[in-house]
Amino acid sequence: MFEQAAFPVQNEQGFQQLSSRIEAAFAPNRADLFLAQVAGKKLRVRQFEEILAKGLLGKDAPALYESLPMSDQSLVREKYLARLEKVPGDLRQRFLKLYAYY
Repeated sequence: MFEQAAFPVQNEQGFQQLSSRIEAAFAPNRADLFLAQVAGKKLRVRQFEEILAKGLLGKDAPALYESLPMSDQSLVREKYLARLEKVPGDLRQRFLKLYAYY
């Protein structure tokens, strides 16, 4: 099972901004829209950096992510990957191609 790394957050403000955007993207009333956007960009849901680059977590998200130290970037990426695994099964089934490993 996935276990969050025990690194302290160095840039708390930037980390919290990206964390809240991740939570908003996967909110129950918004997750289907976010996954549809990912599908529209022909990306897989685990391609975090590409999703950032396409602006799917906000237009300024790539710059915000790049401004974080490497350890905070890793924590944000882990948070995103952990959160996408909590998407309800029916939604994951609907967007199976996004979750599939090829």
